Amino acid sequence: MKSLLKNRSRVASQRRIHISYIIVCGAVLLAVVYAATAHAQQRPLLTEDVDIIPPGSARIEAGIDFLQNAKFPLSGLTGDLTRVGVIGLNVGLAPNVEVQLEGTLQNYLSINSAMRQPPIPLGFAPGTSSTNDTGDFTLSTKIKLRNETRHAPSLGFRFGVQLPNSNEAQGIGQNQTNAYGTVLFGKKFGREGRLNTFGNIGIGILSAPLETFTQNDVLLYGLAGIFLFNNQINFVGEVNGRANTRGRGTPLGTEPQGEARLGLQFKASNLRFDFAGIAGLTDFSQRSGVTFGVTFDTPSIFTPVR
Repeated sequence: MKSLLKNRSRVASQRRIHISYIIVCGAVLLAVVYAATAHAQQRPLLTEDVDIIPPGSARIEAGIDFLQNAKFPLSGLTGDLTRVGVIGLNVGLAPNVEVQLEGTLQNYLSINSAMRQPPIPLGFAPGTSSTNDTGDFTLSTKIKLRNETRHAPSLGFRFGVQLPNSNEAQGIGQNQTNAYGTVLFGKKFGREGRLNTFGNIGIGILSAPLETFTQNDVLLYGLAGIFLFNNQINFVGEVNGRANTRGRGTPLGTEPQGEARLGLQFKASNLRFDFAGIAGLTDFSQRSGVTFGVTFDTPSIFTPVR
């Protein structure tokens, strides 16, 4: 009886945590809409800003994520996921061109549940309590097509490919090559552009791991905002994810996913630190989580293309 009451208490506590994350993320989105930053300040956001970093310079990002109840339908695993070394490297090639590399050095999954007969063969014995693997890295190019005007938003385009760096037998990654392309748009509001709003819409071409000669074309979306509170602190928020375009029969491993993030950035010396709470928005997303990170913008390191 004591064990049953303890389990019920734990479930209720987890539900309260999940609801609190949703409330917090909803609050930031309202703040973004009704509040009133000037330049691209990416982490901890997933939605891509239209602005390009200064040509000839580089932006180096590193972080760590803690996600509760992450789901991996392809391997049949669920558990608490820790991403160590969530890195990004952006290089400004020209005033309107930026190249990007992003990925995770190592994923650690504490397994909470596993299917008796998983969809794919796994490289560890049943009953294993944890697994780890390298994340899949993505190479991208961002092009700014036009600056914003008084009445019209700025526009850009971003395209890239996700590389198969992971080992699907570890149960975390899918070891697939995926491609995507998104249109970027942005508009600043308030005095000196204190509120920077931007969004992404596009398509992702995802390989279906278990179906030969099959892919799933998903809708990619993102809506974000950054509010400049003062010279040291920015408030940030977003909704980002992918939606299934098929009426039914979604291939395993290409399920819809989405999350909301609420957080802040604060500057110290030449570094920018960030923190955000995360709430999953679909049945296939993690339930909740947090992310921490740091960003360093280098001075000019090479002569850019003119």
